[in-house]
Amino acid sequence: MSHTLWKNLVLLPVFLGANALASSSVMAAEILNASNSEAGKNTIDTAVAIEQPKASQQLLAQAKTDENKVLISDANNQDSMSQVTSVSQFSDVQPTDWAFQALQSLVERYGCIAGYPNGTYRGNRALTRYEFAAGLNACLDRVNELIATATADLVTKQDLATLQRLQEEFSAELATLRGRVDSLEARTAELEANQFSTTTKLIGEAVFVVTDTFGENNNNKTVFQNRVRLNFQSSFTGRDTLNTRLATSNAVGLTLPNNTFEGTQTFNLAPTTNNSVAVDWLSYYFPLGNSQVYLVATGGIHSDYAPTVNPYFEDFDGGNGALSTFATESPIYRIGGGAGAGVNFVFGGENSSFKPSISLGYLASQGNNPAPNAGLFEGNYAALAQLNLNLGNRLSVAATYVHGYHSANSALFDAGFINSGVVGTSQANFVGGGNPYQSNSYGFGAAFKPSDKLSISGFLMYSDVTDLIGNNNGEVWSYGVGVALPDLGKKGNLLGIFAGAQPYLGSVGGDRPYHIEGFYKYRVSDNISITPGVIWLTSPGQVPNGDNAVIGTLRTTFTF
Repeated sequence: MSHTLWKNLVLLPVFLGANALASSSVMAAEILNASNSEAGKNTIDTAVAIEQPKASQQLLAQAKTDENKVLISDANNQDSMSQVTSVSQFSDVQPTDWAFQALQSLVERYGCIAGYPNGTYRGNRALTRYEFAAGLNACLDRVNELIATATADLVTKQDLATLQRLQEEFSAELATLRGRVDSLEARTAELEANQFSTTTKLIGEAVFVVTDTFGENNNNKTVFQNRVRLNFQSSFTGRDTLNTRLATSNAVGLTLPNNTFEGTQTFNLAPTTNNSVAVDWLSYYFPLGNSQVYLVATGGIHSDYAPTVNPYFEDFDGGNGALSTFATESPIYRIGGGAGAGVNFVFGGENSSFKPSISLGYLASQGNNPAPNAGLFEGNYAALAQLNLNLGNRLSVAATYVHGYHSANSALFDAGFINSGVVGTSQANFVGGGNPYQSNSYGFGAAFKPSDKLSISGFLMYSDVTDLIGNNNGEVWSYGVGVALPDLGKKGNLLGIFAGAQPYLGSVGGDRPYHIEGFYKYRVSDNISITPGVIWLTSPGQVPNGDNAVIGTLRTTFTF
């Protein structure tokens, strides 16, 4: 290779790295390939210090591989390429730079180089051979344009010879690139012709469960139950999310003493038990500055917008976290639910290790009911305020306060189901003795992740309940701690152990209802997991000297 060719080969990658980024063909091809490599994945990487509410974890999937990470990052920051007419427009290119003259020539003689809107060139960024080939092709097109417009005198014979040799050198890459673009165009046309919607993505989950109680307190038969969720996620700006979720189920809760809700498992939470279909969640998330706003018309709970600080166990009542509603999140997030709004204010810089946030929300269980003593403000409601602190990448804490009003015969931990609780004993849920009552609840949660293979989390909750008519006041307590071992045995697997006391009424007799749970989620594939687990309940229902109950569950989850 001649000295001239070698000199141009050395200089050209500097400008072609940026120029190739401007090539829509290459960008589209790279992103499509990355999307294919991620297709079908519904798992969520969990990090204690950056735990986000449901909206952040369910945004429409975007391609992300090492090859195109820079492309996507720049696009998200609206940092796309723009044409320049003088090398002096680059703030990071100096006359003393070794490639200055080459850049000056390419910009001012040929006009086939682009920069970033912030006035930078980023000459030190590495580029692939495909990017180089695409940039070379762009310059060849520019040379042909100059020739066609009778400005061939700007192109010297030496330039043409150099470009010809470069074209021959990269002929294989150019041919491959053309093939990839042709394939991309064909696949894009097929997708456009058969796509369900340009703005909506379907995320589905089907859970098959075999469960039963064993031991001394065995009042149930072995059952085979199911729950299916179809969530249509729509985005209109790329940063907002409209969730329209349909659900169907035939799951009926296991019977335990005193009609306690301690045996409730996540798949029991569904709007129906006869496999009829209903909308169980309709919500809209959108950003407002550094904040995230949450609006919900039905099916809302506080953990939709407030971080629960319980990584790996929390799966928003899906089929890949803990088995029980108790181990999933602190019961304080189950106080109230339904329709309303929430917001999460985030403070601190993007690269700051200290990221505090404040979550505020209001949910009404009877928000759609226009009857007297109902509606958004006169019926059951729960207002939440929470301070969240992320201390580095390993430690997160949250302090929570919830004030609620509950009509007669309403459960304290109803999660919007009004007359039915979803966690805790019956005594703790119906403190008011059939009268309307109000509650003031206080909670604290923390999660510590000493390594990527170990997470420790826990919570403490106290509720002060005041009967608004009689004297049926009470204090409700709950606490728990969990240890999670992610990727145990295989990437995507999870071993979880959780122990504590489900919500119980402190002013009544009986033994304290302890809860011990262990489960192991085995990831069969990207879309299938199998989770065997055991839940041991001591004295369920706060029965004095009551028999223990052991629940055995085998859960199979399909995500699509």
